[in-house]
Amino acid sequence: MIWTVAISLLGLMALSIPVGIVLFILGIGVGEFYSAFPLLRGLGQVVWSSSNSSTLIAIPLFVLLGEILVRGGVAERTYAALDKWLSWMPGGLVHANIATATMFSATSGSSVATAATVATVAMPQAERLNYDPRLFSGAIAAGGTLGILIPPSINLIVYGFLTETSIPRLFSAGLVPGLLMALAFVAVTAVICWLRPALGGPSRGFSWAERARSLTQLLPIVLLFMVVIGSIYAGWATPTESAAIGVVMAGLIAVLLGDGLGPKALSEALHGTIRISAMIMLVVAGASFLNFAMTSAGLGRQLTELIEGSGLSPFGTLLLVVALYLVLGFFIETLSLMVATIPIIVPIMAGLGYDKIWFGVLMIVLIEMALITPPVGLNLFVVQGARKSGSISEVIMGAIPYVLVMICMIALLIAVPGLALWLPSKL
Repeated sequence: MIWTVAISLLGLMALSIPVGIVLFILGIGVGEFYSAFPLLRGLGQVVWSSSNSSTLIAIPLFVLLGEILVRGGVAERTYAALDKWLSWMPGGLVHANIATATMFSATSGSSVATAATVATVAMPQAERLNYDPRLFSGAIAAGGTLGILIPPSINLIVYGFLTETSIPRLFSAGLVPGLLMALAFVAVTAVICWLRPALGGPSRGFSWAERARSLTQLLPIVLLFMVVIGSIYAGWATPTESAAIGVVMAGLIAVLLGDGLGPKALSEALHGTIRISAMIMLVVAGASFLNFAMTSAGLGRQLTELIEGSGLSPFGTLLLVVALYLVLGFFIETLSLMVATIPIIVPIMAGLGYDKIWFGVLMIVLIEMALITPPVGLNLFVVQGARKSGSISEVIMGAIPYVLVMICMIALLIAVPGLALWLPSKL
């Protein structure tokens, strides 16, 4: 049954069937062929119970928060301000790509939305200033991946919901590795452009007066992040309540410091939120039914027996799981990969003594790589769509140095679990 389900999953996705529908089809198939019970009769109850959680309300709210900042013109002003502060480094505007992606990761919670936002704003600058298209676009694709690691992260919310793990602790666990990876991206970019200056575009400088004036565009975003995340850790608000506060603050920032939030912009923000949230909830509901069917059919027991019979140590099992995610990430979209594997993999890893908070962060970094590795790397296609010229192979080549950074972060998290666990233990 294990291999049948895995091959069927890949085969149905290869037919370009929506992932949520694929998960429902597999759940129905498992119930019909591998279970003596009429599992299809439980479909309604499973879908309702998987959606009937106040925690999940945070997902559309965080999506709306990011949509408001994008549609309200805040992204362009943030990018221009960061350019003034970082253009002195080797690589110039490339660092603004990474820094802007980091800041919007701390507000939107979505990697694809972050990559799309930065790519839309940055690509005209790359063509105007004659930057190397590979490194420039690769940095945007890689910087966008931080959206699912730096809190608030939609993927961490889904992980916490599926594993019944504290979402505030997951947020705090992702903060240090996320910021370290952002700094590593900047460092790698600086080294590459120091070795090959032609890749970093023209040298530009800004006065301290210009930089000081640009702070009016940066401070509101920092304040937004501090209020949203700080209210959670201070115990003043749940993640759902803090997301609602963030939406109100984002609207005020867009009105006061952006291009405003007229009827058209607000309509686009709401439509974008509905599309993204509906896709996420369809995948979550489908994965919940598939997990219900596989558990009822005994797949969890089969996997446990398979791993125990392999004779691997807990560390060997961890390496096997890491390799599994690296391979699956080439073919399966990130959220789909998470919800399809979490109910199976996480109980096994927890049974081996691994902390679920730490493993959640490790899993996020692993699936971040899936966003910038072909053939299904979503961020690669998002950036290529914003470029409107050249081939996607240029984006892929530009992302390779950042993939190597992620591999180093995976090794570092395994060697030093405290990177993810230190901050949750203090809070």
